[in-house]
Amino acid sequence: MTHQLPFDNSYAHLPERFYARVAPASVRAPRLIQVNAELARHLGIDPQWLSSPAGVKMLAGRQVPEAAEPIAMAYAGHQFGQFVPQLGDGRAVLLGEIIDRDGTRRDLQLKGSGRTPFSRGGDGRAALGPVLREYVVSEAMAALGIPTTRSLAAVATGEEVARERMLPGAVLARVASSHVRVGTFQFLAARRDVDGVRILANYVIQRHYPEVARTDRPYVELLNRVVARQAELVAKWLLVGFIHGVMNTDNVSIAGETIDYGPCAFMDGYDPATVFSSIDRQGRYAYGRQPGIAHWNLTRLAETLLPLIADNQEEAVLQAEEALAAFETHFEAAYHGGLLWKIGLSGLLAEDVALVGDLLKTMADNRADFTLTFRRLCDAAAGPEGDEGVRALFDDPAAYEQWAVRWRQRLQAEPQDAVARRSAMRTVNPAFIPRNHRIEAVIDAAVERDDLGPFDELVAVLARPYEDHPEFARYASPPEPHERVSQMFCGT
Repeated sequence: MTHQLPFDNSYAHLPERFYARVAPASVRAPRLIQVNAELARHLGIDPQWLSSPAGVKMLAGRQVPEAAEPIAMAYAGHQFGQFVPQLGDGRAVLLGEIIDRDGTRRDLQLKGSGRTPFSRGGDGRAALGPVLREYVVSEAMAALGIPTTRSLAAVATGEEVARERMLPGAVLARVASSHVRVGTFQFLAARRDVDGVRILANYVIQRHYPEVARTDRPYVELLNRVVARQAELVAKWLLVGFIHGVMNTDNVSIAGETIDYGPCAFMDGYDPATVFSSIDRQGRYAYGRQPGIAHWNLTRLAETLLPLIADNQEEAVLQAEEALAAFETHFEAAYHGGLLWKIGLSGLLAEDVALVGDLLKTMADNRADFTLTFRRLCDAAAGPEGDEGVRALFDDPAAYEQWAVRWRQRLQAEPQDAVARRSAMRTVNPAFIPRNHRIEAVIDAAVERDDLGPFDELVAVLARPYEDHPEFARYASPPEPHERVSQMFCGT
């Protein structure tokens, strides 16, 4: 362990049109909120040093460490379907890259660290609430087994930021496999910078998909890999009821990680049309539309790669379309396979997909809680005595009972015994998710009362989402009517 951060930078050595060199802004009185000690150790950083005054200064952007090469990355993006040719890191600075214990290159970025050339009139700062939200949700996603950027630390700045009202400021230290996005490719393609697109594609291949460099069609294979990862990622979102909220192309990671947690949320009652983002007035990014949007976003990536795929435009389009067509196959395999595991089935029979689809329809018709329904099905799978807990979640309990008769008949064909089945189901059906009303309570305590105790407790509970913790049972419960949170707001 060392307080000399082991930076090994690569993106900052690409052509300078890919980014702007900029240092994070200094802040008045940085104060540590939390350090992710386990992640720090995995990165080869001493968590005790990170918690020290020198470490906190670095995390807040007040002191740039040796060997860091801070930059703000350039990118473009389709925002709600409308193309914006220049966006970029308007409130984030990439300090540099670290090789972790697994030999994986990881970005270390400070989010909320002040203005950059891409701020577009913004202050480049982050309020405390959005920083706490991203810390909670990104770490919960990691614990759920979903590819995601990670939160290394959160620091209060001792300054206020102007939003609808004055709010305490904060900085999030974020770790990612990289911050290259679909929008990064679009930034270069929009400028007809084919050489730049090729340089970026080669960089991505070397960093994330080195196996495709040895193929006859490396750029098509790159697209294939990104398509597969995005399909599987979105399937995993749906399997836990997660709604990203802002699936713009500038928020789509080429590495296949969940990135840029803004007005994100988890469903309570199951409804494919669920939307929480206050700015998504047409429901473009609703829960059930996320697979289609992911495919649309990947099509935009494919468009940028066409000049690299083949000299002949028609041939390039055909190869790209073939890669994009595989999205549905990857998604259906991951999504339906995951759903069947959630109800204790191995998916051997043709009617299994219809069976789980009927459950979802019954849940939607009866406003059953998504997470609790599947968690309580674990006990119901062990025997009919577990039915009562599931039945209580449905407006019409008889609707569940009718479905359960078919389900139990199907379970008889499975090789597992009841105890083993329940154990297996509990590994894919979480007891705890970051429910929206709990996150709002955490933010309210921190912002209004400077009380970070609820934040610390929620982070600890969500670190082990598949385990039962009777003492924290309240965190598993859906909101009471007066606790429901119907809208989320962008962190900017």
